[in-house]
Amino acid sequence: MIIMMNAPTTDQVNRVMDKLRQLGLDGHSITSSDKTIITASGDLSACNAELYERMPGVDKVVIVETPYKLASREFQHKNTVVTVGNASFGGENIPVIAGPCAIESYEQLYQTAVSAKAAGAAMLRGGAYKPRTSPYSFQGLEKDGLEIMQAVGLKVGLPVISEVTDPRKVELIADYVDMLQIGTRNMQNFVLLKEVALTKKPILLKRGLSATIEEWLMAAEYILAGGNNQVVLCERGIRTYESYTRNTLDLSAVPVIKHVSHLPVIVDPSHGTGSWRWVNPMAKAALAAGADGLLIEVHPCPEEALSDGPQSLTPANFTQLMTELELLTAALGRSLNK
Repeated sequence: MIIMMNAPTTDQVNRVMDKLRQLGLDGHSITSSDKTIITASGDLSACNAELYERMPGVDKVVIVETPYKLASREFQHKNTVVTVGNASFGGENIPVIAGPCAIESYEQLYQTAVSAKAAGAAMLRGGAYKPRTSPYSFQGLEKDGLEIMQAVGLKVGLPVISEVTDPRKVELIADYVDMLQIGTRNMQNFVLLKEVALTKKPILLKRGLSATIEEWLMAAEYILAGGNNQVVLCERGIRTYESYTRNTLDLSAVPVIKHVSHLPVIVDPSHGTGSWRWVNPMAKAALAAGADGLLIEVHPCPEEALSDGPQSLTPANFTQLMTELELLTAALGRSLNK
C-alpha cells in the first residue's frame, strides 16, 4: 500500500505511521520537496484504503500488489520521462548514448565525442573507474578520467555519463557527470543504490548478469525509495549457456518492463552481444521492441582499445548505424533525440 501526502505536518505523518503499526504493518516514509510518500508492507487484507484517505494530510492511497511499489505501473500509470541535458528518456524521441568503454586520453575521448555528436548521439559515455573481472586489467584513469570527460562534454556540448562502483566515490563522480551509471555487477549493491539516490542525479541502472526482471525492479525501488525518481533501466544481456555471444540480450524484457513499470528502459547491444558485428541488428531490434534509447560503445581505434575493443563500433560504423536508425524510428512513429 502507498499513502501519498501533500505538505503534511510531522504530526500528520506520525499519525499515519502509528495507524500502520497498530495493524501490524511496516511503514517507510519518503519525503521529497513538499510531498511525503509512505509505503506499507505486510498483511494488507484488513486494510481499508478509505480509512487512510480520510486522515489529515493524506491525498491518495494506492494498493499495489507487486513487491516493487514505486516502480510499479499500478502506482503510476503515466510514463516517467527522465531528462539529461537535451536527452529525454521515456518520451517519443529516442536518445542514443555513445562513447568508449574506458577513457584512455583526452584525444581519444574528444575524437570519439566529436564523431558521435556529428552522427546524432545525445549523450557521451566513458568509464573512469572500471570494475574489471581481472585485477590486472586496466582499471581506468579514475579522477583524471572524470576531468577529461567533463572537459570534453563541455567542449562538444554533450551531457556525460560514467559508472560509479564505490559508495565512497559517489559524491566525487556526481560533481563531474550529468548522469550516474550503476553497472551490472553492482545492481544489488544496496549501499551504493542508497548513496546514488541521495545525489538526486539521473541514474542509469543496468540489469545484473543473472537478475530476474523482478530483482532488477526491486533494485530500482531502492533508488526510488531514497527519494530519487530519475531512474532509467538498461537491459545489457544476461548470462545463459550460449557461448556464441558474450551474453544473451533479453529483448523480451523491454515490453515486459514497459507493461509492469512506468520507468524508461534502454538497451545496450554492445555488452549484450560482445561483438561489433551484432550491435547493428540488435540495436534495431531493441527499438522495434519499444526501447526508449540505446547505449552504444564507440572507439576511434577498437583494435587498440584498453577495454572492450571487440564490441566497439568505429565512428564510421556508428554513423552508418545512426543513419539506419533514423529510417527505422520514422517507421515506428518515433524519432532520434539528437
